[in-house]
Amino acid sequence: MDIQSASSVVLQALTQATSQDTAVLKPAEEQLRQWETQPGFYSVLLSIFNNHLLDVNVRWLAVLYFKNGIDRYWRRVAPHALSEEEKSSLRAGLITNFNEPVNQIATQIAVLIAKVARLDCPRQWPELIPILLESVKVQDSLQQHRALLTFYHVTKTLASKRLATDRRLFQDLASSIYSFACSLWNHHTDTFLQQICTGDQQAALSSLERTLLSLKVLRKLTVHGFIEPHNNMEVMVTFLQSFHLLFAGRQFGPGSLCREKLEKTIILFTKVLLDFLEYHPWPFIPLIQRSLEFAVSYVFTEVGEGVVFERFIVQCMNLIKMIVKNEAYKPAKNIEDSKPENLEAHKIKTAFFTHQTLTEIGRRLVSKYFLLTEEELTMWEEDPESFAVEETGGDSWKYSLRPCTEVLFLDIFHNYSQTLTPVLLEMVQNLQGPSNVEDPVQMLMKDAVYNAVGLAAYELFDNVDFDQWFKNQLLGELQISHNRYKLIRRRVIWLIGQWISVKFKPELRPLLYEVILSLMQDPDLVVRIETATTLKLDILSSETEQFLPYLESIFSLLFQLLQQVNECDTKMQVLHVISCVIERVSIQIRPYAGCLVQYLPILWKQSEEHNMLRCAILTTLIHLIQGLGAESKNLYPFLLPVIQLSTDVSQPPHVYLLEDGLELWLVTLENSPAITPELLRIFQNMSALLELSSENVRTCFQIINAYIYLSATDFLQNYAEALCRSFCELLRDITTEGQVQVLKVVEIAIKVSPVLGSHMFQPLLPAVLRGIVEGERYPVVMSTYLGVTGRILLQNSGFFTSLLTQMAVEYNQEADQLLGSMIEMWVDRMDNITQPERRKLSALALMSLLPSDNSVIQDKFCGIINISVEALHDVMTEDPETASFKDCMLMSHFEEPKLTDDEEPPTEQDKRRKLVILTRRWQTVWFIVVFVFLLFFMGSVSPEVFR
Repeated sequence: MDIQSASSVVLQALTQATSQDTAVLKPAEEQLRQWETQPGFYSVLLSIFNNHLLDVNVRWLAVLYFKNGIDRYWRRVAPHALSEEEKSSLRAGLITNFNEPVNQIATQIAVLIAKVARLDCPRQWPELIPILLESVKVQDSLQQHRALLTFYHVTKTLASKRLATDRRLFQDLASSIYSFACSLWNHHTDTFLQQICTGDQQAALSSLERTLLSLKVLRKLTVHGFIEPHNNMEVMVTFLQSFHLLFAGRQFGPGSLCREKLEKTIILFTKVLLDFLEYHPWPFIPLIQRSLEFAVSYVFTEVGEGVVFERFIVQCMNLIKMIVKNEAYKPAKNIEDSKPENLEAHKIKTAFFTHQTLTEIGRRLVSKYFLLTEEELTMWEEDPESFAVEETGGDSWKYSLRPCTEVLFLDIFHNYSQTLTPVLLEMVQNLQGPSNVEDPVQMLMKDAVYNAVGLAAYELFDNVDFDQWFKNQLLGELQISHNRYKLIRRRVIWLIGQWISVKFKPELRPLLYEVILSLMQDPDLVVRIETATTLKLDILSSETEQFLPYLESIFSLLFQLLQQVNECDTKMQVLHVISCVIERVSIQIRPYAGCLVQYLPILWKQSEEHNMLRCAILTTLIHLIQGLGAESKNLYPFLLPVIQLSTDVSQPPHVYLLEDGLELWLVTLENSPAITPELLRIFQNMSALLELSSENVRTCFQIINAYIYLSATDFLQNYAEALCRSFCELLRDITTEGQVQVLKVVEIAIKVSPVLGSHMFQPLLPAVLRGIVEGERYPVVMSTYLGVTGRILLQNSGFFTSLLTQMAVEYNQEADQLLGSMIEMWVDRMDNITQPERRKLSALALMSLLPSDNSVIQDKFCGIINISVEALHDVMTEDPETASFKDCMLMSHFEEPKLTDDEEPPTEQDKRRKLVILTRRWQTVWFIVVFVFLLFFMGSVSPEVFR
């Protein structure tokens, strides 16, 4: 494409592509897409976005098209790759000047250059870094800033490469430019500080921007540019001389642009320290003392008053936490095995964390940072649900003050519990007895101290008699109904939840349930939500029998709470509690589940835009169906459409709902008393699910098995043909374990419905016989092949004969000859079968051939008898009452499962499985009778053995 003739055409297309009119926009985008692979197109784009006279939106779009083109066409091996000549011209054009006036476009150009550098620097673009280094020295402030911005993005991109050769190249680059980067940082920092003194805030802001960019460059070079950064003293000096920046913040008011930019610089500086500590813990050792002094003085002494801000406090606490917790700074259990670096770091920490320092840190953490703030108290009053379910898990401690404070407290308490335990117990002792509701400071302090005791529950196990404290102090505080005392009621019930699994006598459980019943009716919503959470923790660690007398009342109150709350997160939290209750009490929930059954369809409809809430509803339904058992059929008008939607991969919500939806589908089938047309119709979703070949395939196989047990005839007649096609596709590209799972489904189909199952899955069976004849090398697969074949031979011998005849034609052999080879391989590979029931199945199948007068079978008589003897030994056990032998796998009609309190009652599917087994009892009896007769006839066993 000739640049001069094409420039106006491309410019027009870009202009149209910025239009809000889709009739103009779409054709322009299509035209630009077609030009992407045309030679010269990117040269035209370069000339357009470098032309500062053109419309900003057009130039912005030109940069974006250029940037996208790098990802698609810059590599030499890419389809329609740019020629080396054009790339060379583009590289030169990108760094001819750094004078872009628009910040947003300048940033995109810097990113664009970095993308090219990732692919071409330094080999194809050796001049890039030298030009950038020269450009950041110029006096023109705009060019200097743009060059520094580009320098940062290039450094960031090169530092992100992880191949060994790329890392070595970056380390070479870092060693050659690090001194310059340090001097750049120092120069802009000094300039900034001088301009503060003169009061020129605009100039100071400009210098601070360059200081920030210089530090960003320095961060990447320092963290990723050295294998042994402690050998480069400039790294150490740079850090140790830079703390004074913080004090410059005193010069600016809270709303000042300079203050905002300065805070970003300070945060970035702490990120450098944290990154350096994470990636280079041993080189960081010389910085431990200074870093701890810096962080502790600003966070836990008066030095930080009026200077520090929340994000800085979080960063400092994270720095202390990482130093305290770092395994590289701890000696080995056997001191002689410790490295010198471990001992040196431990010595520095021990010297710093004196009794006085730890005491001060512990007291201030609790008495200052654990206190609820005015903002939090306001949120409690104005938005109680947000306050009650505020996110404090995951990585929130890295960014938010309260979780950060609590995590630091836990780590310090764990490492220095001997020092901090007396401090905390003294604080508890000072707050004994009810607090004065007229003294908000005392109330907040008690809340904070109780918070600390709850967090440190495991550390305080030997020092706190929680049962006595619960009876003598905490129960009384829970009974104070004053509105202002809700602060303590909420904290005490939370505290109990923390100690329940640590130290709480079972005989106190009824007393706790009485308290929960009372607090679930508390006027304050936050208290009720916290009580529900504590109930969940109790349910997970208690005996069901103690809870059952309170089930009806508590379940009713939980349901009321579910209706009272409005936010999705709160409803999810309450639903999780309800799910835990249902899961724990199982079938005992049946008399009380009616209200929930009626409400869940309403909640499902209301949560149409909230998929995570719908996931919680699915989880609740899973436990509810397990509790209701066969009675769950009454839920089908609501339940089946929910399963249909959740497992339909053509519906967008399936991304969130599929896993829980499949589990619900399986549980519904397992507890269904009979098949229904609607339940059968849902299986139409299965083909697409099997095509996904995701981690949910195992659950899909369980669902198929459940359908077979539920109604094999209806299911196989409707879906076996499509299912067989899906299985054939799966077996072409599936793991060994996957093959086994597929064949187990086929085996169950033949077991439940021998004639229909064999016929419907006939296309899969030749491969099974082929695997036996040819000696499948994977024992687990071979065992499954033998199981499938044994089922056919034992339960559908006519089909086996026709299948054998078909295979004989394929092998160009006589059917008897092929049968002989198969029996020989079967006998030889019997040891591949490890499960007694499968060994018994093989013995039954092979013995079923013995009545035949076929000479091939007679020739294998000894082998068949031999494996049958082994199988008999596997399944026969001596009955001590009758002193006779019996088949341990033989199930009687009269056997009923004896359940313990912790065992679940049998599902409808369990009953169906048992029924299938009972219908095959004749085979086992026949096996024993024939086998004993043969052995007795041959005189190889005394009849007294089988008396």
